[in-house]
Amino acid sequence: MLILSQRHYDKIVTHCLNGLPNEACGLLGGIIAGAQKTVQEIYPLTNLDHSPEHFAMDPKEQFQAVKAMRTNGWVLLGNFHSHPSTPARPSEEDKRLAFDPGASYLIVSLAEQGNPVLKSFNIQNGVAAEEKITLNGEEQ
Repeated sequence: MLILSQRHYDKIVTHCLNGLPNEACGLLGGIIAGAQKTVQEIYPLTNLDHSPEHFAMDPKEQFQAVKAMRTNGWVLLGNFHSHPSTPARPSEEDKRLAFDPGASYLIVSLAEQGNPVLKSFNIQNGVAAEEKITLNGEEQ
C-alpha cells in the first residue's frame, strides 16, 4: 500500500498538467514500514524526450533527488509519469522498462479534462498489479 498526502497528490497532478501536451515524470521518496510505503516528498523531473508518448528522466535531476532522499533518511519508493491522452495503466513499454519489482509505478491519466486519474502499480516480469493508494488528508 502507498500512502500519499493531499499535498503530494496535488504536486504530482500539477507537475503533470504543467507538462502538457507531453508526458511529465518524477520520483517518490519516503519510508517503508512493513507493507506500507509512505511518501515524504515528490521530486518533479524534466522529461528529456519532450514527447506525449515517452519520457526519459534527466539523470542529473535523478541523482540530485536520490541524494536529497538519502540526506533525509528516505529511500526511493518509485516514480510517476503522466499519460496525456490514455488511461492510467502501464503501457507495454512501461512494463518492459519496469526493472525494480519493489518500486511503485504511478501513472496519472489526463485523458479526461478536469478529472485526473492517479493509479499505482507494482510491475514484475512484465505483469502489472494495481497497488492500493491511501490518500491521507495532511494539514499544511
